[in-house]
Amino acid sequence: MLPLQRSVPMLNTCRTSLYFPKIFSLFASTHSLASLTTLSFATTNNSRPLRTHKTRAFGTTASAAATVAGRNGSYADTFLAEESVSWASLGVSDCVSRALCNVGLHRPSLVQAACIPTILAGADVVVAAETGSGKTHGYLVPLIHKLCSTTDVSERALDDVKLKKHHHVSLVLCPNVMLCEQVVRMANSLCDGSGEPLLKTAAICGRQGLSVKEPDIIVSTPVALLNYLYAIDPKKRRRADIIRGVNYVVFDEADLLLCGSFQNQVIRLINMLRFDEKQLFRLQRADAGADDAASSPTKASDTEEDVQADFILEEVEDTDDTSAEDSDTESKGRNRKDWRRVRKLYDRSKQYIFVAATLPLNGKRTAGGILKRMFPDASWVNGNYLHRQNPRLEQKWVEVTTETQVDVLIDAVSNGLKTNMDSASGVVRTMVFANTVEAAEAVAKILTGANIRCVRYHSNISLEERTENLIDFQENGGVFVCTDAAARGLDIPNVSHVIQAEFAGSAVDFLHRVGRTARAGQHGLVTSLFTESNRDLVAAVRQAEEVGLPVEKAFSRKRSFRNKLKKRGLSQRSGASSVRLPLPA
Repeated sequence: MLPLQRSVPMLNTCRTSLYFPKIFSLFASTHSLASLTTLSFATTNNSRPLRTHKTRAFGTTASAAATVAGRNGSYADTFLAEESVSWASLGVSDCVSRALCNVGLHRPSLVQAACIPTILAGADVVVAAETGSGKTHGYLVPLIHKLCSTTDVSERALDDVKLKKHHHVSLVLCPNVMLCEQVVRMANSLCDGSGEPLLKTAAICGRQGLSVKEPDIIVSTPVALLNYLYAIDPKKRRRADIIRGVNYVVFDEADLLLCGSFQNQVIRLINMLRFDEKQLFRLQRADAGADDAASSPTKASDTEEDVQADFILEEVEDTDDTSAEDSDTESKGRNRKDWRRVRKLYDRSKQYIFVAATLPLNGKRTAGGILKRMFPDASWVNGNYLHRQNPRLEQKWVEVTTETQVDVLIDAVSNGLKTNMDSASGVVRTMVFANTVEAAEAVAKILTGANIRCVRYHSNISLEERTENLIDFQENGGVFVCTDAAARGLDIPNVSHVIQAEFAGSAVDFLHRVGRTARAGQHGLVTSLFTESNRDLVAAVRQAEEVGLPVEKAFSRKRSFRNKLKKRGLSQRSGASSVRLPLPA
């Protein structure tokens, strides 16, 4: 995402615009916002049952649990599955079920009820569901179940050298250290009767290596994992053993991992894992005596270079779809693709799981398009509110000017602290989003000047301080001023109010920001400050929410809302002034 340019002392409300399908783009609001400064609009929320992906139904016994309509026609819980659906009914073992109940998870969510049987079935799975729907436990639970079952088998067969040498491992890839640590904590929270975690989980983040010997679950960022694999083993032997031991691979925040700066690292890891599957297939065929040539040293020796070649060939195939139309090259292109197709035939030995709260499909280079090509047989599980507004979420839209923006921001924060108290814990949590580090610092100074205590969270703050501030916010509540570094993946319980001091720079950021509240069946409020230059965007977003349609076609990781609008000749009229938030004296 390209950051919008701003001067340091200015906090400018984004002059951005969102492209929606034509019916939304040309929507004209019946409200005259020009004369209003603090008028707010709350969207109407209508609960709807969970729906499946267009191209693939759930296809599991949990599909019945994905309908929340009651027998009397009214709508029931939009987060939890039906009372008749239990962890055991989804195929989860008793020990894992008890561990879940011990941490207060007595029933699965709708998304968990849909994805757990699919993952247990062993197929590659794409879980695309709204924020706060329980996706992390949705993949951790079936993997812990599988690994616990494998551990029981290996302990009963200690004489089996292969089981002992290559014990099964789950690999979870996350885009940043904070998400890695969060996944580790969630896995370690599932304990047996003695209070010990069911499985050993370790994180590889930054320069640190494995903190646990022979972990069952490894959680890492892509670059940290690659650095670890190549640093520990220049001769490739241990690296091959680690890759061979990985049976389950999870890509958390898959849309971010498959695009942008993470893409090359992630594709490289996928090809390493796939190549190991090919090598294992060759060894199994050789052991069975089916193919003597497959066991020859020359056939099995093309390792690292072959992986890189696979990556290059797949990139060529993905980006040159029309080259075969040339009559002079059609035969050559077909033969080359046939060769690749034969070369890639092998039995699968690893399971790939992709998890995301936003998964655009509009184009080959989007995360969804990449998954469709690389994993065409994967089963898709979609949440009903993917790319849509959560029915438990209330949104308020407040137009501001240069003169009113500071006062409106302070009032929104102050009123939220008074009215959104969490009665259970006695604390209130408010998140305030800005688009840049400079803007976040300006907001923090404004709130501090108004005697409102706040903590900050952005990339210019050290990891240690960010961790301390996050823990402080989780435990004590208050006001959390942040950039989009805190918009994705962090599971902060009971955030009652999200304020956009600046409007999001992309549709993906917008969905992740509002997804910090109204999580796990809770209610929440989002207050969005906008200016005259944001009116078309606000009108389009409100219209999409009111008619219950997704904003998927507005997704883009390389263009802002404004650029998307300009591309189609619908840009804002030039000359709209930026909004300045003066710093308190």
